[in-house]
Amino acid sequence: MSIVTPFKTAAEHALSAQFSAAKAELPGSLPVRKLREDAFAGFEAKGLPHRRLESWRYTDLRALLREAKPLAIDASATPAIEARLDELALDGVRLVLIDGAFSAELSTLEALPDGVAIHSLAEALVSGREDLTRVLAGPGIAQGDTGLMLNTALMRDGVFIEIADGTELAQPIAIVSLASGEAERAIFHRSVVVAGQGVKATIFEIGEGVGAEASQINGAIVFETGDESDVQHLRIVTGQAPETVQVQTLMASVGGHAKFESFALVCDAATLRQQYFVEYAGEHSEVGLRGVNLLGGSEHSDVTLVMDHAVPHGVSREMFKTIIGGEATGVFQGKVIVRKYAQKTDGGMRSNTLLLNDGATMFNKPELEIFADDVVCGHGATVAQMDGEQLFYLMARGLPRREAEALVLQAFAGEAVEFVQDESLRGMVMDRIEAWLARRDVAAVAGAV
Repeated sequence: MSIVTPFKTAAEHALSAQFSAAKAELPGSLPVRKLREDAFAGFEAKGLPHRRLESWRYTDLRALLREAKPLAIDASATPAIEARLDELALDGVRLVLIDGAFSAELSTLEALPDGVAIHSLAEALVSGREDLTRVLAGPGIAQGDTGLMLNTALMRDGVFIEIADGTELAQPIAIVSLASGEAERAIFHRSVVVAGQGVKATIFEIGEGVGAEASQINGAIVFETGDESDVQHLRIVTGQAPETVQVQTLMASVGGHAKFESFALVCDAATLRQQYFVEYAGEHSEVGLRGVNLLGGSEHSDVTLVMDHAVPHGVSREMFKTIIGGEATGVFQGKVIVRKYAQKTDGGMRSNTLLLNDGATMFNKPELEIFADDVVCGHGATVAQMDGEQLFYLMARGLPRREAEALVLQAFAGEAVEFVQDESLRGMVMDRIEAWLARRDVAAVAGAV
């Protein structure tokens, strides 16, 4: 009987060597080390995700990662990073990651409100707390994902945020993750947010590249929210070097009678896969996942989500708006699972795309898996060009064509943006959308689009 040995790429061989060399000094108690070992064993058995895996069909990570970049081991502030932080001018608590490593010096921990405790993930990994491996692992629906396995094995740092029962935060907590771009590096980081019962909080993530060198980034954030909580999450991914490849994972376990909402803005992000794994840990809860993807050139953005309704009376809403120009590619794969006992589930999922020219491409694959009989669930996906009648209406009132197009595109994206509750963050998102449209306009005038 012959034994078939799976073919390994050069990148997979390099990742195996990197893990073997680094695992002894990666932070973690004994349970964490076992979590790492098990995750990497799962990764080695499957390899990098590829197009023959249905959930990775449109983003072939094995083909994209021809080589594994050196692991980012340490990082320090540079003038470019300090200047970018000044430009962002974020109020309140600011937590800074440089190449995935937490920087207390650049963070504003003195603004920490009562009821909030913050540690670096590296500190939490060696703390020995009994609930850590459970929280890190996230929902069961995420466990088979090989991209996440690699993050679990090689995560080095991040932030660990704990918000006490009943705490209501007046300002968002910002997690700023900057890739220094001083050298080609592989960055693995994970952050954790544990919000107690009755918490009201907003967590704002911004991920940017500062230097010119491309990175391979594998980041994750885990939310565990208590009963009667209201947690908002906003992520902006932008400014990456053209050859950068990213996988960003969000995992959430949402308590009963609670609300959890996440919004993501993607622009100038090179190649990016965002994946969401959300489970309902209690009844009568609402979850909303929304986003806007602005793509041009040869960029690639993949949004893949799994929403797991395991208990009754859950409400879920997913809405993603994508604007694609150049030869860019967009992907939306959404799966809503309604378990046998999850009666009275109300689910709605939408993906809407505008293609700005013939070279743009969009793949849509919405799915429902329903095992209960008393539910209201639906999904829809559209791919179209800009409405000529809308443009004619605006141009007939004296607007130049480019201004008319910008208004139509702003309105298209704005339907998702309006769900961002924090007014200042909503304004920041719209400002970035308008800036992207302005750059597109300049490029069109120059004949580059």
